[in-house]
Amino acid sequence: MDDKLTGILHYFSLRARIIHAGSLCQSTNFDAGDGLGYIHVLRSGTVKIKSPDQSELTLSEPSLLFYMNPITHLVSPMTEDVDLVCASFDFGTHLKNPLARALPDALVLKLEEVPSLKASLQLLFSEAQENYLGQQSLLDRLFEVIIIQLLRELIDQKHLQIGLLAGLAEPRLCKAIIAIHAQPATSWTLDNLGEIAGMSRASFAKKFREIVGITPGQYLNDWRMGVAQSLLRNGKSLQLVAEAVGYANTSALSRAFTATVGTSPSKWRKQN
Repeated sequence: MDDKLTGILHYFSLRARIIHAGSLCQSTNFDAGDGLGYIHVLRSGTVKIKSPDQSELTLSEPSLLFYMNPITHLVSPMTEDVDLVCASFDFGTHLKNPLARALPDALVLKLEEVPSLKASLQLLFSEAQENYLGQQSLLDRLFEVIIIQLLRELIDQKHLQIGLLAGLAEPRLCKAIIAIHAQPATSWTLDNLGEIAGMSRASFAKKFREIVGITPGQYLNDWRMGVAQSLLRNGKSLQLVAEAVGYANTSALSRAFTATVGTSPSKWRKQN
């Protein structure tokens, strides 16, 4: 069975790290300068979240707050019974992970709205309350599981109306997007992508733009560059990277990479 998230998880590693668990007694600042995303799970109490880039939020019932992209924000307890678990995570946001553009800046869901996360959240809260051996590593892995489950929930329940996750929730577009993710080196055209989706070329192009928010060609190019960044970061040679993302040689890759990313693959690798 084709998995809607396998391609993304294959090229963009997800690594989470817990940074707070338990009572929150004072305001805590989370800085976008670290380049990480954040996930906060409120078990009880009321918190206020302030950000220079967003409207103020108040959470007063069990909720999940998810920042896919780095955003500076201040979390302040408004009651004495705040029980909060927080983690930062790296999911290749700066590597053109398409999820970075697919999600709203701040995603807030009541825990009752995501029943599929119930078992994992119960284990997370239980583990966070104790002081078991290997607790840090286990909580980190649990947050990674919860993030993947959250993405799956957003797709399955069609929480979003535009962007990559909305495209993956649309049965026909999903087939084409999975194909692009699985085979970035293929010379994809509107004709063969439309055929995979079971749609005409024109209908596919129109539907893709309406739901995903960009053209299939733009998405394919961005996906290839994201995969190229991931491979470069992992030490792969320019020739291997060029072959992996469908370019005849390193010169062709360099031109496309520079046009999209703003710097050559060699310079980008040295900087990252």
